[in-house]
Amino acid sequence: MNLSVTDVILARGERQVAGPISFSLSEGESLAVRGPNGAGKSTLLRALAGLLPVEAGRIDLAGKGISDDAPRGEHCHYFGHLDGLKSALSVEENLSFFKQLYGTDSALLSIEEALQEVALAHTSSLPVAYLSAGMRKRVALARLLLNRRPLWLLDEPTSALDTASQVRLGTMMRNHLGAGGMIIAATHLPLPGGTETVLTLEPAQVDTRMIEEAWL
Repeated sequence: MNLSVTDVILARGERQVAGPISFSLSEGESLAVRGPNGAGKSTLLRALAGLLPVEAGRIDLAGKGISDDAPRGEHCHYFGHLDGLKSALSVEENLSFFKQLYGTDSALLSIEEALQEVALAHTSSLPVAYLSAGMRKRVALARLLLNRRPLWLLDEPTSALDTASQVRLGTMMRNHLGAGGMIIAATHLPLPGGTETVLTLEPAQVDTRMIEEAWL
């Protein structure tokens, strides 16, 4: 399994956000993406997941079982700022929806097992609306364990987590890397696994003339 990013330029509207960006990642490796607000960290993760187009450059994910015509997102777990949970549904109902959405061919853990990994087995029948922000985040993290997808794309995964939950997340990430997975995370904290490399993004230079013209 290998991810190759070559001279990728990211843009939102007519403004370049970041780039050119080049790096490669192999199974068992992790990459920490760092930089100030507005540097394009979240945009890069969304582009890697296939949720945003790139302005220029190439993103290639290759390996056993990956066909050239399959959407890259089918092999990624994207974990963004929003938890994607329905407050009126129970914890189990939310996770059941995602497990069916991801498909039975890639099934990894049962819902009960995934909740045990994030220490929330006792919340299975509770509506998500009853949970704290940190507990909701842990339910969302449990989705990573339901189905096998080699590339994890995590956007500030430790935010709203207490110390014990951060330790559990570290264990989840080490296990994923140990099984041959890959992780790219926008984070200010060190990543577990011992194979971390760091990509630092800097904010693109803003053309002030473009802003002035927009206000005229």
